[in-house]
Amino acid sequence: MGEQYFGTGLIVGRFDPPHLGHSYMIDVAAQRCERLVVFVNSSTDRDTAPGALRAEWLGDLHPDVVVLELRHHLGTNFDDEDLWSKWMATFHDHWPHEVGPHAVFSSDDYVGEIARRFDAVAVVVDADRVNVAISATQIREAPGDHLDRLAPAVRLWVEANWLEPEKVHPGE
Repeated sequence: MGEQYFGTGLIVGRFDPPHLGHSYMIDVAAQRCERLVVFVNSSTDRDTAPGALRAEWLGDLHPDVVVLELRHHLGTNFDDEDLWSKWMATFHDHWPHEVGPHAVFSSDDYVGEIARRFDAVAVVVDADRVNVAISATQIREAPGDHLDRLAPAVRLWVEANWLEPEKVHPGE
């Protein structure tokens, strides 16, 4: 039996910064959807790379996908029903299609609750990070150790903004 195919799909994340694991997940989801939307959560309270830039990078890397920056000041307490209502209102307000999403994709288990609230199918992609062994947290904690897991434009920005010059090109 083949994998299920969906009319519309959604991926929600910070992508801070976007890395090759994110691109893998987006590619897998795009292959399983007629139309895929990626919401890039952006909050000046938490961003380490500007949200508009993260959305631009992902849009350039995945031109057949709708990538939208969602600016907000919402937290992530998954036990707070009022907060969930605010998140869902934000998602609905920015959803660009008349129907959907029919599926919500993620590498994290919170996807189940978002999908349930959309009455959509939850699809977990590479939860154990087997296909691309990296997380954005690892990159933020030690960016110089993971440059090979970044697309060229992201890598250049990380090198210029997060690394000391002598660590980017040692010995020059």
